[in-house]
Amino acid sequence: MRDLSKKCGRILVIQRFSAKGRSEQLNLVAESGVNKGTYPMDTEGEVVTVLLVEDTEDNRRMMRRLLEMSGFRVVEALNGREAVAVAAEVKPKIILMDLSLPFVDGLAATRQIRKLPELRDVPIVAVSAHDTADFHNQALDAGCNAYVTKPVHYPELEDLVNSLVSSHS
Repeated sequence: MRDLSKKCGRILVIQRFSAKGRSEQLNLVAESGVNKGTYPMDTEGEVVTVLLVEDTEDNRRMMRRLLEMSGFRVVEALNGREAVAVAAEVKPKIILMDLSLPFVDGLAATRQIRKLPELRDVPIVAVSAHDTADFHNQALDAGCNAYVTKPVHYPELEDLVNSLVSSHS
């Protein structure tokens, strides 16, 4: 672990919340060479928290790692029901929402999140393998600010996340 944190030169925080609100957290801290100015910060100077909602473990793991390597703090939800609960508890600066989720789909979860006053303006990015105008329109109608098609091109996602966070801070 120490070698990984030195190579990355970052502080990585992995936190996962269960539907019951329990959390697990793992912090990896580089011992030297950390430049806090390179982290994505919100207007209060805090590291930007991203809620990643994805039920497929491989997709979730890859997106989480890429976001963390860019300095974002990432919390996860595995389905739409968890997404609403975690968003209400954590109050992320942005949400990446898979649309095809168990229990409560991403569109319904987005609508529920938009009803919460403290999360009404938080940017939500729909993430889906479906690339049709109908899916795009449904996501925007549900309250998503943007739509990203899988497979995700990470540099574009990172630019989008940074743009949405800075315009909504």
